[in-house]
Amino acid sequence: MTASEIITIGTEILLGEIVDTNTRYLARNLRDLGVDLYRTITIGDNIERIAESIQESMQRAEIVITTGGLGPTIDDPTRDAVALAVGQKLEFMPELWEQIVKRVSLYGRKPSENQKRQAYIPQGSIALENPVGTAPCFIVETERNALISLPGVPREMETVLHSAVIPYIQKRYGLDEIIKVRLLRTSGIGEGNLDEKIGDLELLSNPTVGLAAHTGVVDIRLAAKAKTEAEANEMIAEVENEIRQRLGKIIFGTDQDTLAGVTLAALSERGWNLVTLESGLENRLSDQLKKAADPALIQSENRQLAPNELLPALQKLKSKNNADAALGIALFPGEEEQIAEIALLTPNAEKTRTLCYGGHPKNALRWAPNIVLNILRRVALK
Repeated sequence: MTASEIITIGTEILLGEIVDTNTRYLARNLRDLGVDLYRTITIGDNIERIAESIQESMQRAEIVITTGGLGPTIDDPTRDAVALAVGQKLEFMPELWEQIVKRVSLYGRKPSENQKRQAYIPQGSIALENPVGTAPCFIVETERNALISLPGVPREMETVLHSAVIPYIQKRYGLDEIIKVRLLRTSGIGEGNLDEKIGDLELLSNPTVGLAAHTGVVDIRLAAKAKTEAEANEMIAEVENEIRQRLGKIIFGTDQDTLAGVTLAALSERGWNLVTLESGLENRLSDQLKKAADPALIQSENRQLAPNELLPALQKLKSKNNADAALGIALFPGEEEQIAEIALLTPNAEKTRTLCYGGHPKNALRWAPNIVLNILRRVALK
């Protein structure tokens, strides 16, 4: 079993000035290679702290990947930190300098003297060309480890990862397994209740089953490690079938499916057109629906309603637009909770409910649209 850790470098990440997207990208690619990811960490631009983190990661994992800190300025510390961590001096590589000069010339410029820093890498390391940027990358090898330093610019990191790093990892560690992941998306049930229904399956070792709760939606993650994609798919299918038998219509989709998209597809099967009315949700319901369909097909209204005004207002809106279905929700603050009035009008039924949400008020804005969309989905599927 080959393990990995990821170290993202940059004080700007710690200060919240930029969002780290590299870790997620690397994690998914390592997963697909069958490499276990033990942990990720972000370190500011401090040579000693970076070196200490690298040494700790190398003790736990065979593959350690750093991103960021390979630029030409004084506060780009990764080269020095890696050299310190492995006890090597930095060495000037003429071929890397030639690559930098060539890359900068494509912009009609000559490289500045400080860009020469980028041509220095730890002695004995493997230089990796960066074909889309001026920051060369490198791999430091030990008997057990591969310490791989990549740029922080996402497109540069992704390019070098696929052109050089993935082939290197596959060859060095003889990787002949893949990890396949599938999401089953559920709504209308809390994480705790879902755990009661499939908790025994969460104890499986391969494939693994895990839960990820969002507001109003819970994802079930199935991950299988196998020699081939076909074998992994077969392993996942067996567990997925068992879960589907237990949960039925609680599952609304898979992978990239959205609750709004699936609900609108169910309405389309029925031949129903839809109008919506919301109050106190900052347009969250209509925004979800319009992302999932042609905005012109969704008739939505947002107005301020008082308690008990939702149903008559929705009845008028449905009649005015000659709609088959009308969905309404109004969110009001209670003493300690958020109170949601819900109304659903279809050719077959008229449903009203009042629900309470006890979490953070801002989270109620995400919870409420998912709750009403799931109610509409279940009615449309009957």
